[in-house]
Amino acid sequence: MKVAIFAASSSKVDHEYFRVASNLGRFFAKAGFTAVFGGGGIGLMGSLADAMLSDNGKIIGVIPRFMMDEGWGHPGITEMIITDTMSERKNRIFELTDAVVALPGGMGTLEELTEAITLKQLGLWHGQIILLNTKGYYDNLCRFFETMVNENFMRHEHKTIWRVADTPEETMSLLEKSDPKDKEWRKIARI
Repeated sequence: MKVAIFAASSSKVDHEYFRVASNLGRFFAKAGFTAVFGGGGIGLMGSLADAMLSDNGKIIGVIPRFMMDEGWGHPGITEMIITDTMSERKNRIFELTDAVVALPGGMGTLEELTEAITLKQLGLWHGQIILLNTKGYYDNLCRFFETMVNENFMRHEHKTIWRVADTPEETMSLLEKSDPKDKEWRKIARI
């Protein structure tokens, strides 16, 4: 299975986030999953990549040229794909993967996560979407999604597009189970 990882590049976050990212990377390597991520060498992205590599896991980076030019790419990953733009980067990640796991992150992670949800809602991408809710990081976002549903900006059924896991172990359990039969989301996208 190839899994997109969306995660922080910040190196200043609490140690617990790094610990969880590393644990997930080790679980991925042991399960034989390939991680596809933004190619960064620091933050949660770097921790997950380092953990996977230390257990002989396979990890593919997809990074825009300007980030490589800045020296932001991870130097030791299995494969690095260089794109011209951020949009091309995201599109390439979705083309390569069967699932998304969003670890805590900033605006880039949020944008990637919401695009995954939107693409699935429109029937343009069909993989699993899991929010790894370390330290309750995504609690407020999930409440906001609930508000969207309650105010009829999304259908109640759309809440099943993503799932929330509190630990790497729970994330692995969700990934190893097949996603519930994919609905024809596009048919109910219009409210």
